Amino acid sequence: MNLDALDRNRPPSPGAMRAFDFPPVESTRLETGLDVRVARMTRLPIVAVNLVFVGGETPMQVSQAGLAALTGETLEGGTARRSGAELAEAFERIGARLGTSTGWDATTVSLSCLADRLPEALALLSEVVRHASFPEAEVDRSRNQRLARIHQRRMDPSSFASDEAARLIYAEGMPYGRPLIGTEAALTMADREAVKGFATGHYRPAGSGLVVVGDVDPGEVAKRVGDHFGDWTGAAPVPPDVVAEPRDRKRTVHVVHREGSVQSEIRIGHPGVPKDTPDHFPLVVANAVLGGAFTSRLNLNLREEHGFTYGVRSRFSFRRGAGPFTVSTAVGTEVTADAVREVLAELTGMAEGGPTEDETRAARDYVAGVFPLRLETAGQVAARLAELVVFGLPADWHGRYRDRVRAVDREAASHAVRRHVRPEEAQVVIVADAGAVTPALEGLSLGPVVVHEGQG
Repeated sequence: MNLDALDRNRPPSPGAMRAFDFPPVESTRLETGLDVRVARMTRLPIVAVNLVFVGGETPMQVSQAGLAALTGETLEGGTARRSGAELAEAFERIGARLGTSTGWDATTVSLSCLADRLPEALALLSEVVRHASFPEAEVDRSRNQRLARIHQRRMDPSSFASDEAARLIYAEGMPYGRPLIGTEAALTMADREAVKGFATGHYRPAGSGLVVVGDVDPGEVAKRVGDHFGDWTGAAPVPPDVVAEPRDRKRTVHVVHREGSVQSEIRIGHPGVPKDTPDHFPLVVANAVLGGAFTSRLNLNLREEHGFTYGVRSRFSFRRGAGPFTVSTAVGTEVTADAVREVLAELTGMAEGGPTEDETRAARDYVAGVFPLRLETAGQVAARLAELVVFGLPADWHGRYRDRVRAVDREAASHAVRRHVRPEEAQVVIVADAGAVTPALEGLSLGPVVVHEGQG
């Protein structure tokens, strides 16, 4: 190659998009109702397993906020046969790793191991979920840690702003209006009996899913799953429909006071749409143009043109219910009003005009191009298959993902963003020194400016 002939003032043209095939999946349902999905990936002798219990924090009453997450966190504390330390040692002995996570829509118990250790790992997984003992000391320890994290979130400006935004976006009593971690009042009341009761009622096979991905034989996996889970009985509660009403349909500027702050944490948003919306793919493309990529309109405006921030993002939080659509950034106190003005101008411009043809094409290519990068490991594929169980999505959702993204045109993206981005209904939430930012915000005439007592 003649390096002297290269034009270094012009970026190279992108190459052709590489082919990508989602691994084939074999699905069965045990007589107990457990949905089993197995995908074979032979690049490495590794297996990832996700046992998914549908129904996380969303169905919890206000008095139980945080109970689902607390239960999941204490699941590894011990079983009827082993203490927590003995359980950890049993997994370590076979080179396996166990983890749990609870979100709004599900609790997932994840397991990874070498392929030849899968039979032993499945036996231990069965012991954990079917015979968990929830020792009182472990429940107390986890509860106290979570209470400490709640306090920490109040002290951290970014986390505090996100929690305040959720509270002010959703109507009083809506589950999405509280932090996923739970509330101090509810967690203080949670004890071993409450945790055990939740597990007994929700950790059941019917309505749940078991995903196995890796260098495995699907027939052999089916046999092993039957050995360890075939006599497990019971049905988990059917997740109720999610109510996600907004606190207000008129735009309001909420300033949450933080004495002496030299930065402002800005959150602007309103209730969005569920995961299964027909507009899912057009919204993914449109949001990449708006604020979902580094080259987005919001980032080019606030970061590159004005230098207000290191970064700004917009996001649709797709859940079973209408999770929030939010714009998030942090700026210096002195440019707070200017940054808010520019964000709302970009939201209005996108809602009214949609993306251009060039923006749509670039966003399509970006979203389709990075998709395979999120499916390189067995664990990543297992997580995506678990989504099918949680959200009731069709089996070909991921197999056709890139085709559906690349089918989005400017008209579809514009129509979707016009329906689902509503600047006039957005709640503007700013955690800042109220005295320093309120006068300039009032001068924007965006709507009522309400000051809330926050952190002193």
